[in-house]
Amino acid sequence: MKHETAFASELTWPDYHAAVRDGGTPILIPLGSMEQHGHHMPLHVDVLLPTEFAKRVAPQIGALVAPAFTYGYKSHQKSGGGNHLPGTTSLDGATLVAALKDVVKEFARHGVRKICLVNGHFENSWFIIEGIDLALRELRWDGITDLKVVVLSYWDFVHKEAIAQLYPNGFPGWDVEHGGVLETSLMLALYPQHVHLDRAVDHPAATFPPYDVYPVKPEWTPCSGTLSSPKDASTEKGQILLEVCTKGIVEALRTEFA
Repeated sequence: MKHETAFASELTWPDYHAAVRDGGTPILIPLGSMEQHGHHMPLHVDVLLPTEFAKRVAPQIGALVAPAFTYGYKSHQKSGGGNHLPGTTSLDGATLVAALKDVVKEFARHGVRKICLVNGHFENSWFIIEGIDLALRELRWDGITDLKVVVLSYWDFVHKEAIAQLYPNGFPGWDVEHGGVLETSLMLALYPQHVHLDRAVDHPAATFPPYDVYPVKPEWTPCSGTLSSPKDASTEKGQILLEVCTKGIVEALRTEFA
């Protein structure tokens, strides 16, 4: 079925009902966070990017894009700089789990039977799984057993060949990519007006001991808030990422929602 718009919230309720009541139309739910991304990018990077991937994927699989989760789980020091940094505005895990569970159950009540959660914030991962598990359990109590939920993070579709193009001088690893080449390149390709490379801080990739300490030690996080340098980011690299990740997500969802 073709839709005039890919966004579920822009439809009237009769049009939305007609699209989803038979279970054939997938719903894509972007999940992000409000989290600092260095001196050169805004706080809603983790919302903009998964929403953009959902928007690009939806027409290719006949899906609708739901409103994004704009707050996420707490920033972890080793993957997002830490929840202590200004601007980062996070949910408790139980809050995110409860909200996600409710939303998944509501879409199932509407008739939706295919849902994909498009994650843009690493720290959300385990809470997404818990929310889905609880939703599926409660739906089974109501006799709904045919809902399928796919969970994915767009960066997991960046294959080795693309990594070689993006990081010719060596890949620092996903764990320190926060605010680095990947996110900055995507933002340059999609929202250049929100990127201020002249304010980016160039520094070596962060290193951490093999343990965590709470409360966090702020001195472990580079003062920029990013965990690796964005200096090698480019619009061209962003286009590579857009193509690779979109293609990978489309192929995965065509397989799972066939």
